[in-house]
Amino acid sequence: MIDDPATSRRYLQQARKQIDHLSLLIDDLFQVSQLDAGGIPLNLEQASLADLISDTLENFSGQAARQNIRLSGRATAEIDPIIMDVQRIGRVLNNLVDNALRYTHAGDSISIQAEATAGRVRVTVQDSGDGISPTDLPHVFDRYYRGEKSRNQATGGTGLGAGHRKRDR
Repeated sequence: MIDDPATSRRYLQQARKQIDHLSLLIDDLFQVSQLDAGGIPLNLEQASLADLISDTLENFSGQAARQNIRLSGRATAEIDPIIMDVQRIGRVLNNLVDNALRYTHAGDSISIQAEATAGRVRVTVQDSGDGISPTDLPHVFDRYYRGEKSRNQATGGTGLGAGHRKRDR
């Protein structure tokens, strides 16, 4: 039995983190089963990519500040509105920024840029981290592949490319 309220809170917070982690793994596995069953239906709608980039930067601003990493973003004026699946594109942006934060060193930067080119939209997430090893490049889209074999719960994910919905706590 725990009598100390601070210790109880700490244990409850740790349990909540584990529950959140398991929930993300279940979401990842659900996504894989949807892909295996023939795809994931897209919910296309007209929306603002600039707003989505801004929301992504806001979601990670606390973590970036704690790590002393500069986050920035920009979308050219003519970009919006576009037709997209806001939830899926948001998840992609979150996954890319989450990965960039894992491998970018303190004092460095991460940027998201969006521009219209030849009737299309190009979104770039750029960081100053070490990058992907040339031996891993051919495998970056292979399901469950992890270039860094030592990844664990603290640094890892599932290798599914499915995003993590980070929230500042």
